[in-house]
Amino acid sequence: MDWDKLNAKFEQADPKSILRWAVGEFGEKLAIVTSFQPTGIATLHMLTELNAKVPVLTLDTGILFPETYQLMDEAEAFFGLPITRIRPELTLQEQAAQYGEALWERDPDKCCHIRKVVPLDKVLKGHYSAWVTGLRRDQTGRGNTPIVKWDDKYDMVKLSPFANWTSEMLWIYIHAHELPYNALHEKGYPSIGCNTPVCTQPAKDGEGERSGRWVNSDKVECGIHVTAEKG
Repeated sequence: MDWDKLNAKFEQADPKSILRWAVGEFGEKLAIVTSFQPTGIATLHMLTELNAKVPVLTLDTGILFPETYQLMDEAEAFFGLPITRIRPELTLQEQAAQYGEALWERDPDKCCHIRKVVPLDKVLKGHYSAWVTGLRRDQTGRGNTPIVKWDDKYDMVKLSPFANWTSEMLWIYIHAHELPYNALHEKGYPSIGCNTPVCTQPAKDGEGERSGRWVNSDKVECGIHVTAEKG
């Protein structure tokens, strides 16, 4: 594929049109990967409007907030899309036995690798031809996100249909369509990951959307969006 040509075309397209192209191009070999942030909710809504029955995957680390689990159930019923919950091989107890208690406090990269990166890798590689993410350029560290690219990490096409949307645009969309969303967003959590003080905290006024993630650490990504070249 000509990535430059496709990106130039998609820059002028709305996310729904990009998703329509992806569904037509890849069919059942297209996977939606979401953690039910606002971008993911908008993605699921657009898919239902397209009558697209594509696989929806989410990473259930076993340490998510109760509000997140509640939203998973609500979204599955609301959108009528079956959601596959990907779980790590190690339970929290098994992880603690091998690596010690609260690994996320001592080595968050290792914890993310065990509970997110490895499980997603096993499900995506060799099973799909493309995956849809919720990456946006207005998020910290993601300013150069292309709408479409070849993903060396998973050996498939990677799509970020909302790359040039802003948080404000998403919330306008969600409220306009009366879509469900995580109750924690109304409690100062713009970005929601695992339920530990290390992984997710409310963001401070004036700070970026992902400022509450991995506080007091130079970690900015869980690892699933880190390319193979960058390790």
